[in-house]
Parts: sequence; structure tokens; C-alpha cells
Amino acid sequence: DAQMIQDTSRFKMDLLGGLERVLHGKIKPMITQCSIRHLYTLAVPQSEKDPLIMLAKNMERRRCNHHELENPLSTLECLSNVIDPKRSATNKNRYVVASQEEKVRRFCRGVRGVPLVYVKRSVMVLEPMAESTIGIKESIERDKFRTGLRGRLGKRKREEGDEKELTNEGQESTDIGAGDGGEVKETAVKKKKIRGPKAPNPLSVKKPKKDTVRAQEGDIEPSNFGTKEPEDHTKTAGGIIEPNPDNIQAPSGKRKRKRQHRPGKLADLKDVLAGNEDSSC
Repeated sequence: DAQMIQDTSRFKMDLLGGLERVLHGKIKPMITQCSIRHLYTLAVPQSEKDPLIMLAKNMERRRCNHHELENPLSTLECLSNVIDPKRSATNKNRYVVASQEEKVRRFCRGVRGVPLVYVKRSVMVLEPMAESTIGIKESIERDKFRTGLRGRLGKRKREEGDEKELTNEGQESTDIGAGDGGEVKETAVKKKKIRGPKAPNPLSVKKPKKDTVRAQEGDIEPSNFGTKEPEDHTKTAGGIIEPNPDNIQAPSGKRKRKRQHRPGKLADLKDVLAGNEDSSC
């Protein structure tokens, strides 16, 4: 209203910025035609009046259809016709009212769902929720809670019905009837197919050896796995390599390993023993 513009200008406040901070979002400021006419009729110097009129013109003008009257309506009458024209006590267009008049705020508290903003000592304040709005809010929350419970119960019933249908489809009904000899015929019950892994995880399986892969490809015979090719030379216990003309393959059994002494150490040991014998003699 016009009084809100006057007070914010007197306190040197940013009206649009303050409303966005209080309401936590972008706003679309609107002013009625009667409020603009109130600014034109202020008993203040023109130099103080012009900035207020320019600020009001920057807002969107809300048509209240009172411009045809010779004198503008009061702020209470104008805003009451804009917010709740049918007197249904509901904020159909979801307006947020910023007004400095106590009468206007008192009327808006009776209309459900109308947030109220006013300025008090250069501080913009959002008024607490009215009792009528709190009652509507609690009733809506109760309805949502009941709807959620009904939906959950219905969902459970549907799920149980689906499970019963699946069990009925999995098992065929037994046809029991008397034949010529009074025999009982029963149809076989279908077994539920168990779906398991088709193949093991390739990352968890040990990789095959090269010989196995080569045997699968056909490069070597599988009978030669784990056997060594015959060698042309054999190694004696003294470390001497002798030729193996017959190309006889060594037995596949595991041979015992013999300890071999180096020739230098053996000769020194013999010399020491020979010296001990001479000294004893």
C-alpha cells in the first residue's frame, strides 16, 4: 500500500530487496490503482512526492476497477475487494500482503493463507501464521496422511493378490475324476524354474595354463603334459656333463639332491688332514 512505500522511503530501505529476503525468493510487486492515487494526494512537497510515485509506477499495477470513482477507496476497502472479492475467506490468487495499516492486517488474518509483511523500526517483519491458516494446514496434513495410509494398504492387498496368482499359475490344479475302473487322474505339478548363474564369473576363475590352451588349439598332444623333452646330455654328480648318445630319458620320479663340495675346499681339507698325520708321526 501507499503507507508501506512512504515508511520504507523514510527509513531509506530497499523495498523490493527486503521483500525478496524476507520471502526467500523472487517476487512480482503489485500495487492497486487506489494506492497510487493516495500517493498523488499526499500533503508533502513535490520533491518528496515524485520519488514515491516513480517507485510505485515501477511496480505492476493491479486493476481494482475503482479508478472510475471520483475519490479513491480506503486501503482496507480496496485490498479486501482484490484479495477476497466473494468473501469466501480464501486467498484464491495467493497474494502476499505488505501493509502498514493494522486494520488491513486484521482483515487479512481472517482470510486463510495470506502471508503478512510489515515494517517495524526500520526492520521488515514477516508476521506469524494466523490461527485460521494453521487450522487449514493441519487439516490438509491429516488428509495427506490418511491418503497415504489408504494407498499403502491398497498396495499391500494388490501385492498379496499378485503373489496368489503367481502361485496358482505355477501349480496346475489337480483333476480328480473317476474313470472306467475308478482310477484317479492327477496332472503333474509344474516345478518352478530356478534361475541361477549361467556361467562362473570369468574374473574369479583361475586362468588355464599355456599347455592346456595349446592342447585345446591342437598344437601339442595332451599326453605330453608335465613331461620334459629328452635331453641330449646328462649331468653327473661331480658336475661333469656327459653326452647322452642313446637319448635315454631320465625317470620321471623326483631324484634326491646330493650335496656337492667345491674342489678347492676338498683339496684344502686333504692337505690339513695330511699335515695332522705328519705331526702325529
